[in-house]
Amino acid sequence: MDRSEIIALEDQYGSGLYPKRPLVLVRGEGTRVWDARGQEYIDCVGGHGVANVGYAHPAVVRAVTEQVRRMAICPNGFYNDQRARLLAELVRIAPPGLERAFLCNSGAEAVEAALKFARLATGRRKVVAAMRGFHGRTFGALSATWRRAYREPFEPLVPGFSFTPYNRLERMEQAVDEETAAVILEVVQGEGGVIPGAPDYLRGVQAICRERGALFIVDEVQTGLGRTGRMFACQHHGLQPDLMCLAKGIAGGLPMGAVLIGSRVGELPKKAHGTTFGGNPLACAAALAAIRVIEEEELPGRAAELGARLLEGLRSIPSPKVRQVRGLGLMVGVELKEKAAPYLVALAEQGVLALSAGATVIRLLPPLVISAQEIDTVVEQVAAVVG
Repeated sequence: MDRSEIIALEDQYGSGLYPKRPLVLVRGEGTRVWDARGQEYIDCVGGHGVANVGYAHPAVVRAVTEQVRRMAICPNGFYNDQRARLLAELVRIAPPGLERAFLCNSGAEAVEAALKFARLATGRRKVVAAMRGFHGRTFGALSATWRRAYREPFEPLVPGFSFTPYNRLERMEQAVDEETAAVILEVVQGEGGVIPGAPDYLRGVQAICRERGALFIVDEVQTGLGRTGRMFACQHHGLQPDLMCLAKGIAGGLPMGAVLIGSRVGELPKKAHGTTFGGNPLACAAALAAIRVIEEEELPGRAAELGARLLEGLRSIPSPKVRQVRGLGLMVGVELKEKAAPYLVALAEQGVLALSAGATVIRLLPPLVISAQEIDTVVEQVAAVVG
């Protein structure tokens, strides 16, 4: 099929839910993707932060190829070698206190599970989330997501959810009480504008949860697996979540999510939650390979080093259109004084793909295998379009 045929088929038979750019991406390798016309791009979308180890990493390709020949699905009512190994690996690399894991298929599913586990463990119903936070689009996850445009068409949502301003500890102190099951936060708000949490705020929220019997849920769906310069963003601040949600970069591009579970959650009742595809051997094999790549290639360290280079380069752009550059590791936002959408189009024309984060923020989430030279090219192209 040529480009026009592909676009016509998706437009005719797709749901129509996604605003689409007129690009047909057909191949990826490392940090680069190619469209149907053969045009090459440095990809700073990275599947919305999924492609941490890059596209078509040989170790992931090898693991998936070998596993699909052996067994692609194994229900959770049976034991499986790949699942067992991955569960042990996740606990090994997790922050202290996280002792078990539930495997699922996406970030929204991980959030749904964490919310259910918090209510089960505490017997409470209220959940406090942050303004500008994003946790997914299924009903429970959407109930914890702040943006009104996402919420309003589906109300009434799950009751018991409230929101406080991010980085405002005094407001969190007022919101959490003896009826609060959990607080759910991102360490760096992604969709909300790439806003890092202040260390004192994040540690203060954790202390409030401990004091008042609520569970502390950390959403690391976008920040986890090396993205911010540590394996998990909460490690920058010494946080010890009771529940931690993972997805995106966990399985080298295959769909997977996970909830890591701490001791304060206690035992969960049998059959209280479940999944058909979660923890399937194919995704587990991919995740084992991706984790091995992240560690052996020291990708968190690369994210810290090259993220600092990216931030420094972007902050040096002398443009009156730029309001602020912020981020952590290779999770970076360029806030403009006007709408970001035209600049995303202009960047694509210059061979760089990027995301928005709200109306005015250009979000950059490149694969962690990106080179210093590619970082410099991205800075040059951003400077060219906002200059």
